[in-house]
Amino acid sequence: MPDAGKPKSFEQALAELEEIVRALEAGELTLEESLARYKSGVGLLQSCYSQLREAEQQILQLAGEDTEGKPVSQPFEHMSADVRPAERRRARRSEA
Repeated sequence: MPDAGKPKSFEQALAELEEIVRALEAGELTLEESLARYKSGVGLLQSCYSQLREAEQQILQLAGEDTEGKPVSQPFEHMSADVRPAERRRARRSEA
């Protein structure tokens, strides 16, 4: 387990988030425990989104060739990196 000062890896945060979801779905927690786990889950979700955005910025997209025929790349920009899940749900609803 990582120490308290070191951020969790994406995989660790995602695994912990999945555990929280399972515990909340089981319905066996008290209200206080549920709220505490929910808050922890929100923090983990934000951490995952942040790490995904950082990873996407490292991915390069081929944008064509320069005058010498060498490949030209640009930072990968994907809409879902900037859109929160609730905003995506609203967008889907408005399309239907």
